[in-house]
Amino acid sequence: MSESVMIAFAGIGLLAIASQWLAWWVKLPAIMFLLLAGIVAGPVSGWLDPDAMFGELLMPVVSLTVGLILFEGALTLKFDELKGISKVVRRLVSSGMLVTWVVIGAAAHYMLGLTWEMAMLFGALVVVTGPTVIVPILRTVRPNIAIANILRWESIIIDPIGALLAVLVFEFIVSRSAGDAIVHTLITFARVVGVGTLIGAAFGYGMGLVLRHHWMPEYLHNMGTLLFVFAAFTLSSVVANESGLLAVTVMGIWLANMKRVPIEDMLEFKESLSILFISALFIVLAARIELRALLDVGPGVVGVLLVIQLVARPLNVFLSTPGTDLTIRDKLLLSWIAPRGIVAAAVSALFAMKLASSGYSEANMLVSLTFLVILFTVVLQSFTAGFIARWLRVSEPEPKGVLFIGANLVARGLAQQLDRHGFRTLLIDHSVDYIRKARMLGLPTYLGNPVSAHAARNLDLVGIGCMMAMSQRSEMNTLAAMHYRHEFGRNRIYSLQTMKESMATERHVAADQQRGQILFGESVNFGMLADILAKEGRFRSTRLTETFTYEKYLETHGDQVIPLFVVTDKNALVPVVAGRKLLPGKGSTVIALCRPAAPPPENRFSTHS
Repeated sequence: MSESVMIAFAGIGLLAIASQWLAWWVKLPAIMFLLLAGIVAGPVSGWLDPDAMFGELLMPVVSLTVGLILFEGALTLKFDELKGISKVVRRLVSSGMLVTWVVIGAAAHYMLGLTWEMAMLFGALVVVTGPTVIVPILRTVRPNIAIANILRWESIIIDPIGALLAVLVFEFIVSRSAGDAIVHTLITFARVVGVGTLIGAAFGYGMGLVLRHHWMPEYLHNMGTLLFVFAAFTLSSVVANESGLLAVTVMGIWLANMKRVPIEDMLEFKESLSILFISALFIVLAARIELRALLDVGPGVVGVLLVIQLVARPLNVFLSTPGTDLTIRDKLLLSWIAPRGIVAAAVSALFAMKLASSGYSEANMLVSLTFLVILFTVVLQSFTAGFIARWLRVSEPEPKGVLFIGANLVARGLAQQLDRHGFRTLLIDHSVDYIRKARMLGLPTYLGNPVSAHAARNLDLVGIGCMMAMSQRSEMNTLAAMHYRHEFGRNRIYSLQTMKESMATERHVAADQQRGQILFGESVNFGMLADILAKEGRFRSTRLTETFTYEKYLETHGDQVIPLFVVTDKNALVPVVAGRKLLPGKGSTVIALCRPAAPPPENRFSTHS
């Protein structure tokens, strides 16, 4: 028995990593492959039986995992960022979300015959989208920047808000079943909400103080926070049954908005942990689906799916966008893209188990309906959104922007030059000082690790077509080159040599296929460019003509210039790289770094008049 359980755990892990890798490779949401893996492992082959494997531990494990997912999502909900986003996003995640909830709930009631309680709970479960399903679609579709930003911000913010709505509806159903009197129901509901809010706020404030005043060694921060989350969930559930999910959501929101609390490292840890838990959890939940239950949902589910796609989402968008600069084409694409994600699946499975144990016969249908909505929206929108964006003419042209790894003096100077020529730039660095200086120049930035899960979820790469690694740390350049090679393609990954690399032998530097093409030639390195800029070297853009050719340009300026980029007459950016000969024609512009003028020689003799 123990060997079979070990094999099952190992199998779940292998299926999880294979699904995540396949999703990364084909640039589609991982949830699609996790769902298929779980169905094949469970109801199709019969190899994985979660109920037999976990027994009575299944519900506590699912509960704690969902609590961790909601806590991690709530950590991203900062009120100051909510104020800075467009009013479209604020409407989409507030009044628009409520409209979506009511429309879907009514459709489920009238088309599937669900009671109003189950119908409204189902509606609350499927209002969330989530960045794990939105980001892969955006990278494939490449909509214009306005649409991409709206969808990305909506997916980040609606996860904890939508989950909180589902928790409140669930708490209302459970408290209502405790007695027939409306007053008693409202008291029970208020008790659940009050206890969850108070305990969540108390634990969030307490953990915030621990982190702010360094009362705990740094290496224990992540583990301590994780245990605080589990403790808050357990205590709240014991004091007021079913209030644990609300407590951890409030705890996450409190920590995210508490002043002078470092949560960046915590976010990276929670994201890595969440990927593991989400993948394993979704395979386990999908393995519990009964294929007969999917077939027994009835033909009314087709109507519900069409209402979600063609009524609820468009109504939400068009009610949220009056008085904005969005065109009708923008609104139509926004109305089409809203795939459902892991939060809907996890919370629906948890609530179904709890409601079924309380005697609600329709509870198990929630899981089947939610998984059908996820599969329908993800598959349909992943394979059609790109065509619709091109048909509506709201997709970006071929991306020409540059992602800079590093925001140091060299990267900032190059980014400024490319920005002046109309190319979008984005600089990533972990240095607060470098990022501050870049922002003062008006350059878009990201503070953090370029290969973190947080960066993958939050970076806006719309319009970015290549990566240029210019960090002073060669290891970071190589790591970033390997990470973004699949995103942009092998031929669009470039690295600037550090001084150490330019002086090292072949056995001490990474292979070219790992670090990408070498920028500006083998004889140029970061230290050289930084030294020229520090000595007031300047950039110069020179337009080539039929008579003033590139050969004439090099002959005229000689060693006084270092050619960096060529902007062709078709506005394409061509970096100068080692091993590739440039032959720019007339109409092209050469961007070069000019060495500072040499000081005049000192006169050893002086004359006096």
